Amino acid sequence: MGSPALRPPLLLPPLLLLLLRVPQSCSFPGSGDSPLEDDEVVYSHPRYKDTPWCSPIKVKYGDVYCRAPQGGYHKTVLGTRCDIRCRKGYELHGSSQLICQSNKRWSDKVICKQKRCPTLAMPANGGFKCIDGAYFNSRCEYYCSPGYTLKGERTVTCMDNKAWSGQPASCVDMEPPRIKCPSVKERIAEPNKLTVRVSWDTPEGRDTADGILTDVILKGLPPGSNFPEGDHKIQYTVYDRAENKGTCKFRVKVRVRRCGKLNAPENGYMKCSSDGDNYGATCEFSCIGGYELQGSPARVCQSNLAWSGTEPTCAAMNINVGVRTAAALLDQFYEKRRLLIVSTPTARNLLYRLQLGMLQQAQCNLDLRHITVVELVGVFPTLIGRIGAKIMPPALALQLRLLLRIPLYSFSMVLVDKHGMDKERYVSLVTPVALFNLIDTFPLRKEEMVLQAEMGQTCNT
Repeated sequence: MGSPALRPPLLLPPLLLLLLRVPQSCSFPGSGDSPLEDDEVVYSHPRYKDTPWCSPIKVKYGDVYCRAPQGGYHKTVLGTRCDIRCRKGYELHGSSQLICQSNKRWSDKVICKQKRCPTLAMPANGGFKCIDGAYFNSRCEYYCSPGYTLKGERTVTCMDNKAWSGQPASCVDMEPPRIKCPSVKERIAEPNKLTVRVSWDTPEGRDTADGILTDVILKGLPPGSNFPEGDHKIQYTVYDRAENKGTCKFRVKVRVRRCGKLNAPENGYMKCSSDGDNYGATCEFSCIGGYELQGSPARVCQSNLAWSGTEPTCAAMNINVGVRTAAALLDQFYEKRRLLIVSTPTARNLLYRLQLGMLQQAQCNLDLRHITVVELVGVFPTLIGRIGAKIMPPALALQLRLLLRIPLYSFSMVLVDKHGMDKERYVSLVTPVALFNLIDTFPLRKEEMVLQAEMGQTCNT
């Protein structure tokens, strides 16, 4: 066979040539995206020629999941349903599902907004600082003003459930107020005193929080008091409005300089001022009836803590009946003894004998009341004067009768006190009880009774 003859080029009609130049894909107004994929074939185009398309959905901070109707491939065609889900920390405002409508618009407008927790309450006496306000994942840290302590969680975070990770914190006053007491105060008592007046400035408390104190309590003597010898604890306690308390303590030490205790002499008494052995104290000594004091009648505790004078003693009283006058005889008893002078014209006198018998049975009470019995028996020149075992001359006995104006020819008695005063006269018998009751009313006797009670000197009858 021969080579085929060359054929002239095929001439196509103009309309067919125009159709062949049409692109293989097309878009619809308002769709904003190509409805065809690269692998779609051209013949599928007639199916969507008149289908309206919606714009693609893009949600910031969210994800979109779309489903075309009847298993269609394109996700923005009429009837497409899209589920909107916001990412963690964001919440949807609008419908959770959108539908592409015939007007080429989606059925709603949506937005994912950052979640926000409730605004934190500002704690009293404190505050908080946040890195991103009350929005999701924002971290807030509480703080307190000076003097207050944070109670609760210091840091909270806004969580996905729009709740804070912890309970709101508060600032409480837990720190006790401050108070400072003075230092230890030592004082020495002045002469003849056992107390010292001690003063100090009342300490002022300070609250570290709001500066307000509700109460100040003192335990111990207040400033300006007279403190006795010893160690005294002073305590101040202050409270603030939160009932926290602060305490401070100090001591007041009072010292009394002392010479050491003295003792009463045997058969004698001792009466001391103040405490008896402190600096400036004075001790006075006396003897019981029938004894005379020898040594210092009074001693003073001196600044060198030594006693002045010499140690006293009580010696038995030595009555001198050899004096010339009755006055000299009485002077020996001045402020020492009381005298009961019994006078009778004769020793056979019944009243005299009965009276002496009663007095002899009450000898203890006579000594307790410092009574010396003087007997004057007879008539001059046979007059005899007797003091115990000592016999006085008749002339001295007569002087005594004349000085005291004692009757010469009848029984009588005269009671003379320690100052030589004629206190009572008797012309008949007197019982010892009546005699002692009278003497016990004398001023000096009352002092004697106190001393004797302190010494434990008593009589059984």
